[in-house]
Amino acid sequence: MEPEIQQLPKAGTSRLKGEGHRKRLREKFIKSGLGGFNDYEIVELLLSLGSPRKDCKPQAKEAIKRFKTLRGVLEAPSEELQEIDGIGPHNAFGIKLVQEVAREFLKERILDKPICKSSQEVFDYLYHSMRDLKREKFKVLFLDNQNRVIKVEDLFEGTLTLSAIYPREVIKSALKYNAASLIFAHNHPAGNPEPSDDDKEVTRDLVFAASIMQIKVLDHIIVGENKYFSFADEGLIEEYNLNLLSLREGRDGNL
Repeated sequence: MEPEIQQLPKAGTSRLKGEGHRKRLREKFIKSGLGGFNDYEIVELLLSLGSPRKDCKPQAKEAIKRFKTLRGVLEAPSEELQEIDGIGPHNAFGIKLVQEVAREFLKERILDKPICKSSQEVFDYLYHSMRDLKREKFKVLFLDNQNRVIKVEDLFEGTLTLSAIYPREVIKSALKYNAASLIFAHNHPAGNPEPSDDDKEVTRDLVFAASIMQIKVLDHIIVGENKYFSFADEGLIEEYNLNLLSLREGRDGNL
């Protein structure tokens, strides 16, 4: 018998197969967005931005395996992404670019809209800018009289205590920006957004100090692990304002 002759794959067959796969992913995204995508397929699309002619599926699956979730991949440092065989600087650049664009988009959206009635929208923006922080950071959003954000500023860093937060510095910045109202925010790196006693005391004192200067405090949002605590939603901002009103009425009654 003559030996069986095996036909080798034609040159470029695997490359064409990879291009067809990426084309299908792109068409699926254009038609339906990311709905129905697996996390590794989203990562694959991002990696293909840096290597448009290369099959990125193995690297995408390895990235998800190593960093657990899509969010984990997006938050991973470029150096750690490049430790995966087949992921180079161009691939890592694509991933970090998309993350930063999303962050800036949320920032622009919040700066263009009234937000005082939407703690969720504030959280959506703050979460992207605060979720990776290893230490507590205290931010202030300064708003005009139409509740549009004038400025977002980091004022303090470290554990939130009465000795670490200076109301006069907050009020000084509010006057500098001619703010009509304020929203405070800080993160809990451990992930639980429930307020501590210090959080409540600091917020109360800030509400009192701002009220004296006829500046409203609209909310204080604590950012946790994919969730948040809103002092306004829980009725605490209103409670502190009523406490201040009672103190003023008591003082006036003693005059």
